[in-house]
Amino acid sequence: MIATIADTPLRLSSDLQALPDEQVVARVLAGETELFEILMRRYNQRLYRVARAILSDDGEAEDVMQDAYVRAYSHLGQFAGRSSFATWLTRIAVHEALARARRGRRLVQIEDLSPQAEGAMRLSSRPEAGPEQRAIQRDLQDALEAAMGSLSEGFRSVLMLREVEGLSTAETAECLGISESLVKTRLHRARTAMRREMESRSRDALGKAFAFHLSRCDRVVAAVFARIRGG
Repeated sequence: MIATIADTPLRLSSDLQALPDEQVVARVLAGETELFEILMRRYNQRLYRVARAILSDDGEAEDVMQDAYVRAYSHLGQFAGRSSFATWLTRIAVHEALARARRGRRLVQIEDLSPQAEGAMRLSSRPEAGPEQRAIQRDLQDALEAAMGSLSEGFRSVLMLREVEGLSTAETAECLGISESLVKTRLHRARTAMRREMESRSRDALGKAFAFHLSRCDRVVAAVFARIRGG
């Protein structure tokens, strides 16, 4: 059993923050259990993102993070170093998230629904978009508009008529006064250019996706300490 952890999170010095994972683990096992905070703050964002990707729910993702950290802390002596600590910890989080997802699916499957409840579930299967979903939709729309704006006028006009307005190749050719073969060529090239542009924008956006800000980081750290002390 690991020694009792400190009551409050540390003010971590830059020297402590720079310690490799394996050294932190060794020092925690040697009794400096408060240093477990270094590992939590180092991997909060990774664990949050992986749990969020599996569960699609912020609150459940944070719960999984806490469960994963408590499990990792309790079994820290079993970390054998065959893989990196980051990989070991991430696997624990994935396991916790998948287990929670399976439990959620099982609850839905075994629930004895009345015909009225089944109808309500079907009606609610496509809920009205919440603020987060609306914000994502706005961001996607902005990205699409910007990507389309990066195309040349000839490509943009073909793409708009064919993909947005739904005109046929013949109708598009007639509107633009060009041949159908040129419409097809421009549409293919416009799609390729749009795909490249959106992929580039997506890579930039993904680096900022599901950011785990300091206030949330502090909350998870404090909650894990409380659970470890009370366990």
